[in-house]
This record gives sequence, C-alpha cells and structure tokens, in this order.
Amino acid sequence: MGASILSDFGAEILIPVCAVIGIAFSLVQWVLVSKVKLSPGRESVNNGSGAKNGYSDYLIEEEEGLNDHSVVLKCAEIQSAISEGATSFLFTEYQYVGIFMVAFAILIFLFLGSVEGFSSKSQPCTYDKSKICKPALATAAFSTISFLLGAITSVVSGFLGMKIATYANARTTLEARKGVGKAFITAFRSGAVMGFLLAANGLLVLYIAINLFKLYYGDDWSGLFEAITGYGLGGSSMALFGRVGGGIYTKAADVGADLVGKVERNIPEDDPRNPAVIADNVGDNVGDIAGMGSDLFGSYAESSCAALVVASISSFGINHELTPMLYPLIISSVGIIVCLITTLFATDFFEIKAVKEIEPSLKRQLIISTVLMTVGIGIVSWIALPSSFTIFNFGDQKAVKNWQLFLCVAVGLWAGLIIGFVTEYYTSNAYSPVQDVADSCRTGAATNVIFGLALGYKSCIIPIFAIAISIFVSFSFAAMYGIAVAALGMLSTIATGLAIDAYGPISDNAGGIAEMAGMSHRIRERTDALDAAGNTTAAIGKVSSCFRLSMTLISSFISVWHNKIVLPFQGFAIGSAALVSLALFGAFVSRAAISTVDVLTPKVFIGLLVGAMLPYWFSAMTMKSVGSAALKMVEEVRRQFNTIPGLMEGTTKPDYATCVKISTDASIKEMIPPGALVMLTPLVVGIFFGVETLSGVLAGSLVSGVQIAISASNTGGAWDNAKKYIEAGASPHAKSLGPKGSDPHKAAVIGDTIGDPLKDTSGPSLNILIKLMAVESLVFAPFFATHGGLLFKLF
Repeated sequence: MGASILSDFGAEILIPVCAVIGIAFSLVQWVLVSKVKLSPGRESVNNGSGAKNGYSDYLIEEEEGLNDHSVVLKCAEIQSAISEGATSFLFTEYQYVGIFMVAFAILIFLFLGSVEGFSSKSQPCTYDKSKICKPALATAAFSTISFLLGAITSVVSGFLGMKIATYANARTTLEARKGVGKAFITAFRSGAVMGFLLAANGLLVLYIAINLFKLYYGDDWSGLFEAITGYGLGGSSMALFGRVGGGIYTKAADVGADLVGKVERNIPEDDPRNPAVIADNVGDNVGDIAGMGSDLFGSYAESSCAALVVASISSFGINHELTPMLYPLIISSVGIIVCLITTLFATDFFEIKAVKEIEPSLKRQLIISTVLMTVGIGIVSWIALPSSFTIFNFGDQKAVKNWQLFLCVAVGLWAGLIIGFVTEYYTSNAYSPVQDVADSCRTGAATNVIFGLALGYKSCIIPIFAIAISIFVSFSFAAMYGIAVAALGMLSTIATGLAIDAYGPISDNAGGIAEMAGMSHRIRERTDALDAAGNTTAAIGKVSSCFRLSMTLISSFISVWHNKIVLPFQGFAIGSAALVSLALFGAFVSRAAISTVDVLTPKVFIGLLVGAMLPYWFSAMTMKSVGSAALKMVEEVRRQFNTIPGLMEGTTKPDYATCVKISTDASIKEMIPPGALVMLTPLVVGIFFGVETLSGVLAGSLVSGVQIAISASNTGGAWDNAKKYIEAGASPHAKSLGPKGSDPHKAAVIGDTIGDPLKDTSGPSLNILIKLMAVESLVFAPFFATHGGLLFKLF
C-alpha cells in the first residue's frame, strides 16, 4: 500500500509547531488591540495613516464639541461594570459546574470500571479477539482523565473568550470615533484572539494527551483512542451548561430591556436609563462569547475524537502508521495556518472604507478560508496519507485511495460554505426574505411572527439536501471515516469561524457602550452596522454548527445502516441524512456490538419516537426558562421606572446591580433541568432499555433536533435583522416602515424579542444536545452493552 511522504517525526513536529504559531498570532493580535488606550489622552491627528479606512483620524467628539476625556472615562467605567458582571456570573456558574464535573467523572470511572468487575487483567481486544489489549479498568481511568481534561479546556476556552471580549468592547467603541474601518479591525482582531487561542489550545491539549496516554497504552491504539473520547464528552458537557446558562442570562436581560425600555417607554436600545442595560451587555459576553467558545471547542474535540476512533481500527491503527493516524490533527494544524493568512485579508490587505463593505469583508473570510483550505487539504492528503489504505467498514476493511479521502474532506468543507451562503440569504437584511419579514410589520406583530416562522422552516430545505449529498459522497468513498473527516474538514477553519462569531457580540457591546456613554449618534450608526453584519454571520455559524453535528453523527448512523438496518427507505432515507450526526453514533453502534437495528421492532421504534420528542422537550424547558427569568426582569425594570424619581429624565441612575442579580440567579437555577435531561437520558435509556433502544433515541433526536436548530436560529436572526433594517432606514422601503417608535418598528421589536431565545438559547443549545447524547453514549457503550437493558431482561 506504500508509505506516506511525511515522516512520523515530521508529523509530530508539524502539529505542535502550528499550534504554537496559532497561539503566538493570537497574542500579536491582542497586542495590537491593546494599543487602543482606555485612558484620557490626546489622540494623534496625523499619525501617518491619513485617510486610511475611509476616514481621517479626527474624532467625532472634537468635530461636535464634546469632551473627549469624559467620553473615554465613561467608556472605561461601563466596560469595567460589564467585565465584573460577566466574571462574577461565570465564577458562580463554574462552581456549580465544577461539582457536576467531579460527580460525573466518578460516575464514568465506576460504570466503565465495572464492565470487567474492576479487573486489572488484560483482555481480548474489542475488534480483534486474537489480540490482547489493556484492561477495562485502564479504559475507565483514562476516560475519566480525558473527560476532566476536556471539561477544563472547555471552561478555560469560554472564560478566556469572555475576558477578551470585555477587553475589546470599549476599545471598539473608541475606535468608531475615527471611522467604521478602524472599529471593524479592532472588533475582528479581538475575535481572532479568541479564535486562534481556542483552535490552537484545543489542538495542542489533544496532541499532548494522545502522547501521554501512548506511554501506557503502547501498541494498543484502539484502547488509547477509545479512552480519548472522554475528551469530547468533557468539552460538550461543559458547553451545554455554558450555552444554556449563558443563553438564559443574556435573553432574560435582553427581553426585559426591550419590552419595557423600547416598547413601553419608547427609549433607545442600550439607553443608560434602562435598569437592565448592563445585564443585557453582560449577557452578550457570557452567552454569545463564553458559551459559544465552549460549544465550538466541544465540536472540534468530538469531531477529532470520532475520526481518531475509526482510524485506530483501520489500517492506520492496525499497522501503527502514526502520520496517517494523525491525519485529522494535521488537517487542523494546516487549518490554523490557512486561517492566519485569511485573517490578514480582513485586517491588513483590504481596507474597510464604508459601512456597505463590512458584510462583504466577512463573506470574503469564508470564501478565502475555504479556497485556501481546499489547497491545504490536497497537500496534506498527498504527503500524510499512503496512496492506498483500508478503512474499517463494519467488520470489513474497505480499500480507499488518498484522493478519495481528500474529496471527503473537501465535500464537507464546500457544503459548509453553501450552507453558510444560504443562511446569509435568509438572515441578512440585504435580501428579500428579511425585507419581506420587515414589510409584514406594517400590519402588526402577528403577521411578523407568521412570516418569520415561515422563513425559518423554509431555510431548512437546502441545508438538509447539502447534508444528504455530503453523506452519500463521503460514505461512498471512505465509509464512516469519510463522513468523520468531512465534518472535520469544515471545522478545520474554526479559527476564522470563531473570529467572525465573536466579532458580532463585541460589536453589539460596542454599540451599547456608545449609547450609554452618550456618544454621537454617528458612532452608534457605525456600531449598529458592525452589529448587523455580525448577526448574519452568527446565524451562519449556528447553522454551520448544525451541519457539523449532522456530519459527525452521520458516520455512525450509516454504520447502523450498513449493519442490515431494516427500515422503510421512503422518507427515512432523507431522515437518516438529517439524523446521522457526528461519526460518534456510528462508533457507538460498533462499540456496543449491535449487529442489526430493526426499526420495526418495538425496542427501537419507541426509542425513535421518544428521541424525536426530546428536542421539543428541551426547547420547551429552555424557552420557558428564558420566559420566567424575563418575567422577573420586566417586573423589576417596570418597578424602577415607576418608583425611582428622575429616572426617565436621566437625573438619577438606575439600580443596575439588582437586574444583574436577577439574571444570574435565574440562569443558574434554570440551567439545571435542561442539563439534567440531556445528561441523564442516555444513562437511563441505556441502563433500563439497552443499546438498541438507545440507538433509536439517538437517531430520533438527531432527525428532529438538526432541523429545529436550523429553523430556530434562522427565524431569530431574520427577526433581529428585520428590526435593524427598519431602524437603519437605509432604503426608501425601510424609511417607509420607520422611524424608531413607529407601529411597524414596535411590531419588529416584538418579533425580535420572540426570536431572541430561539436564536441565542434553544437553537444553539440543541446543537449540544445532539452531539452530547451521542458522545456520552459512545463513552458508556461498554457498560450499556454489558449491563444495560435491565427492564427487558426482567420481562
């Protein structure tokens, strides 16, 4: 079959070097952002930049006769309050999450250790009984360690993201005084700090863990990479609480601030008179930044682990070929370099000279990174893979060529770009779908809601077809492993994707700070333009996340399909394209030794029904949690407006701290039930009903979950940008619907308020539900296969 061109030593050098380059680049971006000072001082009027980014370096405050020193001090004060609120919330959340993390780690060790009665003797290998592998007790211990490692890395990723965002928000505001181009560069560089730190740290920690585990496992690569799956479980379990808790926090404050401030009191968004305004801006950082950072880290960890597990039982693992074995990590390494080059196009090679250039610049990031990554994948597939090899295919070994694996990765990468542009079409106010939603506000909130829901449902069509085609092509070429690397192909540009995702909340915060500091309306117009582009790209990221989940679980479902699954092909074949998400499900089926999954048997069919219901149950819990917390927030904001003299006149400051406390207490309390539903479902089903019913539950939840998540994210994004379309009044049509405070604008605000928990709480959290249940089932598969199905054994 031949050997790879890249030597094992070369691969072991390439991966950490690329990770270190990523960390170094993020530090350089941080230094550049830190040059914007949050202390009063005369800005240089002529520093050689001239009219760079479309504006000369004068300050709007100077032109309008405002006091520059007081503006800077106000921005610094507001930033400090936001940072303190976000830090306080995360520390409180991590105390509760830490207790869960320790308790669940103990559970992993006890359950997996009991598979062989806590025996420390070596045992026949799972996939080759003629060989002897490490004991189940070792798998239990190392799975527990990797779980803790993934959980800690996820928490650190989220916390660092929050600190970076709160560091950059006021600096973006101050740069907006000089021009939209300078504000854009500051916000994007700040997002890049988070993106490259997360991508590089995730890669480096996983690489180090593999090498440390290898010291014990030696030639038992299947056991080694089975234990590594705990890394993905740890990452996603922390992401669940981060997304749900942060999402409840931010949307409770946002809904409360909008309903009372904008609708009832007719004051602008982020007006300093609004008692919930600080809590609203804190929420952007703990939900959209910290929760998103943990979420994307979990996606990266799980995709990598899924590909490594399959590779370990293919020719790469059987023949101990290290370079091909590390192919998923090499893809991620090259992705860091590609994203570095791509970032320079946004910050150095092209200048933003006008508001209309912001969104095209972000789109260029997606296109450039995809094109460059395609070239990078081609080179990696040529030098890191043998010309031909075999891939595990449900008991058989499928012969595969290196160019076929290249196509698997490339099809995932390009399908992701297609989904991104479809999402942009449905959520950007530059296109007719969002403009139609805005126009529906003429007749009130009801028609706005109807149009928005229809838009979300319709936006599922092309993404689902793209997923289906990607599954077929990838599986045809390289079986389950092809689907796993297709998912990883899209995640290879995670640094750029995360930079774009983080850019949005930073811009949103910058606008809030500008409003609260009493800065010029021209500055707020610039930050609003940055934020509107960020809303669209955030929606792209959320839907792309759904795609990644589908691709990863897909490879496992196809493993079920290839294991003689009996099903009526009409309809369910399309459903399988949506349900199979993250090669983890396929790995679970293989690891649990399921030979046949028959959907016509009661065991499996009841699992399908219950699984399809779970995303609805979970969404109901998160939506009601936001509603309950928002109810308390609305009552408190109303109380302050009604009882604090001089608040509406601006002569008295509101009690921001009480609103921050309401959001904190509500989110901590309300995140537990949805988290428990997701974490306990695989355990309860696996223990009491067995692996076959559990496979049905996983399949059902994926089928409905992916599509609910896509529609929820796009509906919420469309409502948000429809509101901004009316507020901006950039076209005759938009002006006819405005201005702020008009009846159509109030209807748009109501739609945006309804969409907030859809796009920022339930939708993103469903992504984690889908992948977390699958990876948890994979980790506990040996226990379920040995001791599960208690009820069926009794009866």
